[in-house]
Formats: sequence, structure tokens, C-alpha cells
Amino acid sequence: MENIGIIESFAEFKDEKNIDRATLMAIIEEAFRAQLKKKFGTDENFQIIVNPDKGDLEIWKTRTIVADDDVEDPNLQVGLSEALKVEPDFEIGEELTEEVKLQDLGRRFVLAFKQTLASKIMEHDSGQLYKKYKDLEGEIVTGEVHHVRPKAIIVLDDDGNELILPKDQQIPSDYFRKGDTVRAVVKQVEIRGNKPQVIISRTDPRFLEKLFEQEIPEVFDGLILIKKVVRIPGEKAKVAVESLDDRIDPVGACVGMKGSRIHSIVKELGNENIDVINYTQNLQLLISRALAPAKISYMNIDEENRRVDVYLKPDQVSLAIGKNGQNIKLASQLVGMEIDVYREATEEDEDVELDEFADEIEPWIIEEFKKIGCDTAKSVLALSVEELVNRTDLEEETIQEVRKILSAEFE
Repeated sequence: MENIGIIESFAEFKDEKNIDRATLMAIIEEAFRAQLKKKFGTDENFQIIVNPDKGDLEIWKTRTIVADDDVEDPNLQVGLSEALKVEPDFEIGEELTEEVKLQDLGRRFVLAFKQTLASKIMEHDSGQLYKKYKDLEGEIVTGEVHHVRPKAIIVLDDDGNELILPKDQQIPSDYFRKGDTVRAVVKQVEIRGNKPQVIISRTDPRFLEKLFEQEIPEVFDGLILIKKVVRIPGEKAKVAVESLDDRIDPVGACVGMKGSRIHSIVKELGNENIDVINYTQNLQLLISRALAPAKISYMNIDEENRRVDVYLKPDQVSLAIGKNGQNIKLASQLVGMEIDVYREATEEDEDVELDEFADEIEPWIIEEFKKIGCDTAKSVLALSVEELVNRTDLEEETIQEVRKILSAEFE
């Protein structure tokens, strides 16, 4: 039949989009049958032969031969006199099969067919894209920055598909320009309208987990398991790891000599500080490791309410909390419990307000000490008698008596 240029463009599409021949034939036939149903009410009496490689589309129509006066549906029936023009031996009840020229179906039919075919191709393309990236959720993909927008970056993969890296999925220190290469993890695939939208992320904990798999052979081989990853993107992260081989130190294997193995991961994440922790099912030990470098004195664990009270020496409290509370926040997320940090009471920490001695020391004497900034027992005892005499209006005898009362409290 005459080639009217409908099929060739989609044969090219087959090569560009890597659609196999059988699939393209099925799409073309499906689009054509959809239009036949609209025009004739049925497509059951049509046979469609598609050859997308050559750009050929053949349409064959079969009708039952009836008496000329009995033709009720010209699409399904043909009068005997008309059939005899094709073949003089035809009889009533037999079937007549004829080739239908595409242009004979009308210009409107052809235009509608083109639109339906384009729509079916797009649906197929979208379906393939959705399936491809749905299977890749949680995996790292690489693409090139195509466009930088205020709220997102548009990245193209090797096949020219659009991937979206939203602003809130970028590490704060990230800065990309058109043409830059981006590595990120596929966070989710959504259907917006009829088109799939692939959201990628560099802040998702799975991104760090997959970077460990790529950069550390033991993790890739399954000898070291990553039990949990928690992050404050671009700032700090904690990764709990476990070795399935007693001969392998999981923390040492992940960090490497002088941090050589983890360096590339830290660099990829904008110098994010990564703590690698040896996982254990011993909750108390895991909490201690999670709060490192702080050294815990003791703790009270309430597993029912998922809370733990941790007590530390005064000089360890700031280490446990970390910069802007990052260390304790990540430790809580890692162990799955709310951690409260308390300063451990020591003898040096114990002190008593001077007002507590009002029944033994005259109020006006207490006020004299307060005037020089001494409002607790230890603040008074920290100064010598001579210095107190010089700085207050009190007699030496009075001061000696007060010191005696205060000292007795601690004895």
C-alpha cells in the first residue's frame, strides 16, 4: 500500500527509545484498533498487519455476503452484487476479505490515529520509565545537570530522562552548575498526571549506605552489614556496622588506614563527619558507643517507654551533646530511644546557698557576703579570712564563726 509517512517516524522512535519490534507492532495495532472501534463500533472483522521496519501497515476487512436487500450493517455485510464484482464465484453466506487503503478511511481518521498512536507511545515510554526507576528506588544513579532552578535541579540520565533533585534533598553545601555530574539515590517515583516523576536525593540515609557499598569492598561483598544509618546532611552521621567474619574489624575496615577508605565518602557528602560504630545487641553497650567520644558513668534504661537517662562527669557532658546537639540527636535516632543527659553529682559539685543557713547566721551577715558575690557556702570558704575582712564590713571573729558553721555542713 502507499506509504503515507505515519509509521516511519515511529520506526525511528523504536531505535531512539530502544523499543523492541514486537512491542512497537503491538502499540501501532492497538492504536489503530482503537480508532476502528470509534469509527465502526467494532474492530473484530479487521486484520491489521504491521511492519514497522519497512513502514508498512496493511488493513484487511472481512464482511459476510448477503442478499443486496438484506444489508443492514455495511461494515459487517456486503451485498452479493458487489461481491461478484470482486469474484464471480461468490455465493451468499461466504466471506469477502478486501484490503482497505488507509487514506480511504478519511483524513480525520488518519489524524485521530496519529494522535492516538503518539499517546500510546508516550504511555509506553512513561510506563517503562516508571518501572525502571521504581526498581531502582534506594539505588545510586548518576546524571548530568541540565537546568538549575530555585527549588530544584533537573538532572538528565544517560537516556535523556529527567530526574528531579529538590532543594530539600540537596546537602546544604551542594553547589551545581549546568553540565556538572551528580550522584544521588532514587528516593521515590511518583505519577504526576500521566507522567512519572523521579525524585532523587543526596540527604537520604540510603545515599550514605550505598556509598559505603560502592567504596568499601567488604560491605559490597556482604562480609560487613550496615545495620543503621542516621544523618544530619552535610554535618554529621553515625553508621552502625556489623561483621559476619570474626577476623574482620568492621569499623577499621570501613574507615581504613588513616581514614583512607572513608575519605572519598566524606568528600562526596560535603565533608560530613561520619562516626562508624560497631553494632551490638547489648543495648547499654550500643548506647555507650553511640554517644562516643563521651564516656558514660552510668545509665538508667526504660525500655518500655524507650527512654534512657545517661549520667556523665561534668567535662563529658558537652562531648555527649555535641555541636548544636548533633551527637545526642543522632545517638537517640541510632539506638531508637530518647536519651537524656545528666551531669553526675560529685563532692566538688555539692554546694549550699547561704540563705539555707538563715537559722544559724544573721540575715544581715548573709547580705554582707552577698554584696561581694559570695552567695553559697563554698564561695565563702574559697576566700581566706583576711580577704573576707578586707572586702566586707564584718569583724574577723564573726567571719571565723561563719566559716566554722559552713565547714561543719560539709564535714
